[in-house]
Amino acid sequence: MTLRTPLTMVSALAMLAATAATADTLTIATVNNGDMVRMQGLTADFTAKTGHEVEWVTLEENVLRQRVTTDITTKGGAFDIMTIGMYETPIWGKNGWLVPLDDLSAEYDVDDILPAMRGGLSVDGTLYAAPFYGESSMIMYRTDLMEAAGLEMPDAPTWEFVADAARKMTDKDGEVYGICLRGKAGWGENMAFLTATSNAFGARWFDEDWKPQFDTEEWATTLNFYIDLMNEAGPPGASTNGFNENLSLFQQGKCGMWIDATVAASFVTNPDDSTVADKVGFALAPDTGLGKRGNWLWAWALGIPAGTDNEAAAKQFVEWATSKEYIELVAENEGWANVPPGARTSLYENENYKEVPFAQMTLDSILSADPTAPTVKPVPYVGVQFAAIPEFAGIATEVGQEFSAALAGQQTAEEALAKAQALTADAMEAAGY
Repeated sequence: MTLRTPLTMVSALAMLAATAATADTLTIATVNNGDMVRMQGLTADFTAKTGHEVEWVTLEENVLRQRVTTDITTKGGAFDIMTIGMYETPIWGKNGWLVPLDDLSAEYDVDDILPAMRGGLSVDGTLYAAPFYGESSMIMYRTDLMEAAGLEMPDAPTWEFVADAARKMTDKDGEVYGICLRGKAGWGENMAFLTATSNAFGARWFDEDWKPQFDTEEWATTLNFYIDLMNEAGPPGASTNGFNENLSLFQQGKCGMWIDATVAASFVTNPDDSTVADKVGFALAPDTGLGKRGNWLWAWALGIPAGTDNEAAAKQFVEWATSKEYIELVAENEGWANVPPGARTSLYENENYKEVPFAQMTLDSILSADPTAPTVKPVPYVGVQFAAIPEFAGIATEVGQEFSAALAGQQTAEEALAKAQALTADAMEAAGY
């Protein structure tokens, strides 16, 4: 493939090259999703303009989180740039583990980053990671199967409607399942989905005194609803399915609906990869009438660990990969539907991007998530699909294993919730809450 670089990008990259005293080799840890893989395919452009080489360490989501957390907490120094998110960035930035991005160029235009993304990646107004893309979650559904079921998807459906539609669209003999949802254990896998879903059912992780809430009726309703729906209308082996596995199932035409990251929209509508590309519709994540929808807020961002020997070159890469010009580069080579979404205001003002069928629904989903008031009841934490405290990742990983085991039929929902309550209470007491 021949890379075509927009003229507007040449001057910016020339300025970056002029500031590089020496050519360095950057080691970057990233997640194995489509947008990051696409970025790897375009980095020859960065190297040509700056002289810096790039070595990629591409990992499955759960493994990436473990590797970068271990490396930064032990000062291992394995990476010059890490792909991290809204959970890690404020905690690590506050600890001084990340290089502040407070001296990016004027041409980069930090103020163009969507406020929700910039705020979630900052500490006291200082940016500590730059969003490669931003996302919420939404419903992606098969328009043909919805029509065949005699239903019409509302723009803002309830969970009751979604569950009814899922059951009506299911044809297990034909290997078509009404709904595909995350079941793979992990704080950023099944617990991202279930925590966001629980918000819509009135549940919360902690009350205002930091007491765990898994022994409440709201959590029992959430988990039982999820397990019953997946047993009746989900694919076999759902307890091992995360983002990538469900993406593959949807692209193969085996899912009637999939509720997951808005960033997946470009992959399910790409005819090169998806057998149902021309039969996909979009809707907001469901609610239950309590005032909160089951959608999350996230950014995969690029952060620079403090202590790297290649800080200057790393900042050049972060600017290149998260800039307006990079978006134009992707559009030139891959089309507007495939540019990294959800990070910049200017993208949603671009007339070319407005024609992308999922652009407005993605923006509406992002804007409808409120990290400062994520649940129906008051909470002491910030975060929609996570609680922004250092202990959360470890606790939620264990809770996720219990919930995944319940989905697999290895224990009841009640047993899983009792274990979740006990282990969370123990961990929070040990942490001094």
